[in-house]
Amino acid sequence: MTERHPSREEARTPQIVYALFLGGIVTANLTLLIGVIVAYVYRKNAAPWLQPHYRYLIRTFWIGTLYFCVVFALSVFALGAILWPLLAVWLAVRCVTGFIKVRRGLPPARPGSWLW
Repeated sequence: MTERHPSREEARTPQIVYALFLGGIVTANLTLLIGVIVAYVYRKNAAPWLQPHYRYLIRTFWIGTLYFCVVFALSVFALGAILWPLLAVWLAVRCVTGFIKVRRGLPPARPGSWLW
């Protein structure tokens, strides 16, 4: 795919949502909730090339919520202590790769993926 050079205004909102999601690693998920609300609000009026980013962001929130519940349940056992950092890495990788793609004007590689 060829790179698209998006306008600053056009790409700003998804970049902010990616940053909010990254902030969720530090702020105990508060900014994740704010980010997913913003993504839901802006996705319908987004440019066609940005709609996969909003889908990717919304899926990141819901898949992350599922993973969070599983890891929380496994925290009863010692396995949860190993999985918490992996969950943070998963979220960071998804957000950083998505942020880079939106800066380049490209859609996420696999918006329907459960991993990266």
